[in-house]
Amino acid sequence: MAKAYTQAEFDSLMEKVEKVDIRVKEYLELAGYEKWARLYAPVNRGWTMTSNIGESINDALVSARELPIYDFLEEVRKMFGRWNCSNRKEATQTYTTLGKKYQEMLTLNEAMSTRMTVVPSTEYLHTVNDGGRHYTVCLLERKCVCGRFQVDELLCPHAWAVLKSKFLMPEEYCSNYYRPNIVIMTYDMPVYPLLDRND
Repeated sequence: MAKAYTQAEFDSLMEKVEKVDIRVKEYLELAGYEKWARLYAPVNRGWTMTSNIGESINDALVSARELPIYDFLEEVRKMFGRWNCSNRKEATQTYTTLGKKYQEMLTLNEAMSTRMTVVPSTEYLHTVNDGGRHYTVCLLERKCVCGRFQVDELLCPHAWAVLKSKFLMPEEYCSNYYRPNIVIMTYDMPVYPLLDRND
């Protein structure tokens, strides 16, 4: 349910949960769907669906937790500094239009789009037949009824099929946040060293 792109998908999964144990459904409602479900999120969360990064940081600092506060903070600073430097270096060495992860997803979605047929309704509105199911894609609003195009801000297979039928370039329909130069900007701010212990 957390990863559902459409209301129908979410509701179908919630019905299954309800059949297993109504208390789970009630607990999830009480927690608030907007806190854990992509469909109800007030902001676009992209693919971040877990707190794994928090767990990774916690795990990386197990031994440092025993240190005095100054030494602990220095270990945290060094770790983030290394990560920042490594991520920036990877982004500067990316020569594709989109970052590596996003380019791979786009390539996979393109491969999936090859078996689809497109029927235009207007210049921007199209119906895409995907194995007997029909999906509506609006290029003007950057939306597909599957929900992925607008939530991921990356071409879903249906939108890809439309773009190929119109001989359009995919980069124009992907979020700028996925471009290497924007990723590089994420790591522009250095992680400054702490002052000397005496200071």
